[in-house]
Amino acid sequence: METRAVLFYSFLAVFIGPCWGTLMNCDEVRKVFQLKQIGPVKSLPETPRTGSDLQVCLSKNVTCCTKKMEERYQVAARRDIQNLLQTSSSSLKFLISRNVAAFQETVDSLVRQAENHTHTVLLHTYRDLAGAAAAPVGEFFTDVGLFVLGSELSLEEASQRFFDALFPLVYERLVEPGLSRLSPAYAECVRGACRDLVPYGAAPGRLATYISRASLPGRLFLQALHLGIEVINTTDHIQLSRECRRGLLRMSYCPHCQGLTASKPCMGYCLNVVRGCLASLAEVDAHWREFVRSLETLSTRMHGAQDLEQVLLGVHGLVRDAVAHAQRNGPRLSAKVHDVCGHPSRQTEQVSRVQHNRDSIPLKAAARNSENTLSNWRKDFLSSLRLYRTFYGGLADLLCVSDLGSGDGLACWNGAEVDKGYKSI
Repeated sequence: METRAVLFYSFLAVFIGPCWGTLMNCDEVRKVFQLKQIGPVKSLPETPRTGSDLQVCLSKNVTCCTKKMEERYQVAARRDIQNLLQTSSSSLKFLISRNVAAFQETVDSLVRQAENHTHTVLLHTYRDLAGAAAAPVGEFFTDVGLFVLGSELSLEEASQRFFDALFPLVYERLVEPGLSRLSPAYAECVRGACRDLVPYGAAPGRLATYISRASLPGRLFLQALHLGIEVINTTDHIQLSRECRRGLLRMSYCPHCQGLTASKPCMGYCLNVVRGCLASLAEVDAHWREFVRSLETLSTRMHGAQDLEQVLLGVHGLVRDAVAHAQRNGPRLSAKVHDVCGHPSRQTEQVSRVQHNRDSIPLKAAARNSENTLSNWRKDFLSSLRLYRTFYGGLADLLCVSDLGSGDGLACWNGAEVDKGYKSI
């Protein structure tokens, strides 16, 4: 029976081929169907058929497609466009993701520089205080780093907690220096009294305000970058309408039914189909342009009081002045501490020597890299992002020109047949 069918179609090809085309067998169609992993090939026809059950890939000629193949082709066409969308946006997503990491690394480096700078200034100004202050200074700047990168912790509380922890050290070494250190219980009482005694004036609140104001643009900038990644992830997986899916099928795989497995759609035809499918993304274009403009505007705000780098690297001055304020008011503070905690209780001389040796550990500030600054990072990033300002508006054209459409002057598929004289617009 199979032999008779082959002979029958051979007869058609010889005698009425000009009417039904020259499709002799479905070998190439089966080969490509399997190569592209569109579906199982066992049910594919080996010889052309009439195709009366097809709904989209209609043709006057014989066809190698069945209704089941048409359904598989439609799934493949949808998969192809999704893959192309993800490939096209991958460089943009990588740019933003890479710069999220770069921003975090730059902030971390800046915070560490500010911490080391504060250590060094305390070491030079209050040498006996610096070593013991290392822990509260480190904890404070850890909180600052978390806050700048988006944590909802209270910076005002973190600042006050830092100055509270610093107060027993300031009291025992600058206000009432002695031959031995305060006992842990007495030091804890001094720490607990700090907020009522207000030894630093308005410094704790002022420090929190300065850093919070300078951090706001950076926090917004980082949130915007995360939002940009979410937008790309969402648009990579858009919902395609039924009309779009049928259009993609007709454009990409209906020619396969005629054995034209290497054909590409004519450029104008491709643009019409893909622009229709991506119409919702074209509407995103205006919002994306505004997104890029907003980042540029936000970047211009990061100067003066909102220059995070300048503010953080100036923290040491405010801390030094706050300690000096407490030292100048030593007699008043000493009297108030005695009222609250009683007279100082000291540790033994042996413990004193051990702690004194630890306090003598030298601290050095890390050398700053003049190129690794937030300002330079923003400048480089925005310069690269501007290249993608019109990304969504030109996405359909990009897909057709780069991947889907036929080159100028080449024979191409116009939706019904191969157009050999086609010229691109």
